Amino acid sequence: MSAIPVESGVAADPAPARGAAQHPEVCLAAPLAPRARLLPALAAVYRAQLSRARVARIPLLFVATFQSVGIMILMRGVVDGGSEARAVVAGSSVLVVAFVALNLLAQYFGQLRAGGGLDHYATLPVPAASVVLGTAAAYASFTVPGTAVTAVFGCLLFGLPMGHLWVLAAVIPLAGAALSGLGAALGLLAPRQELATLFGQLGMSAALLLGVLPAGRLPGPIAYARDLLPSTYGVEAFARSFDTHPDWALVGLDLGVCAAVGVVSLAVAAWAYRRAAVR
Repeated sequence: MSAIPVESGVAADPAPARGAAQHPEVCLAAPLAPRARLLPALAAVYRAQLSRARVARIPLLFVATFQSVGIMILMRGVVDGGSEARAVVAGSSVLVVAFVALNLLAQYFGQLRAGGGLDHYATLPVPAASVVLGTAAAYASFTVPGTAVTAVFGCLLFGLPMGHLWVLAAVIPLAGAALSGLGAALGLLAPRQELATLFGQLGMSAALLLGVLPAGRLPGPIAYARDLLPSTYGVEAFARSFDTHPDWALVGLDLGVCAAVGVVSLAVAAWAYRRAAVR
């Protein structure tokens, strides 16, 4: 039987500094990949969400459009024309945005949080704002066809001019940003998935009652609550565009308020995402 020398036992456990010098390939860690930038990550999340939800959300978009068209048909028996008709058409058009961007997005993020889907996004080297903005933009994109169809149908139903329907190109993304941020925040902050669905439904109901009904027919306290709803300013901007000579300064002011609320709501949603991802 051969004995192991004492020197071999010492040599088998070299000092870290000497080991690093003899075997640099073992002790040196590989550098981490750089963190993805905001815009490329946002584009990647947007494409992924758009591809994922294209088939699943089309039936729901049809429901949202059919719902808004049905509301206008019902209101046709009550409202003949004038400013009230403009309010009904504008509110019904923006309601399509509220249904998808507020209601469905709240349900999606509530389900994502409850099912552990946020863990997948948390492992990706992408900013939280990219996940929220990309998902919100993908959901808001689905509202474009339904909103346009609702607006054209409403103009034909109430005899409104269609010369300024291009205003929708600004109303849809700005109102969509404000409502998407609110929907994402509701879904991420709700402690349970069922509550996220409830909050989304309540938000859409508020957009229906406060946005479609003419402001002049609302009681005083409810009319003040209408001013707190982000979609109200998109409705007002679109309704003003039906005038013979629209006041574009007021239209721009309403759209500016929509944009400001959108920035705030998306920032809150990004904070809620970071908060939910680390819990």
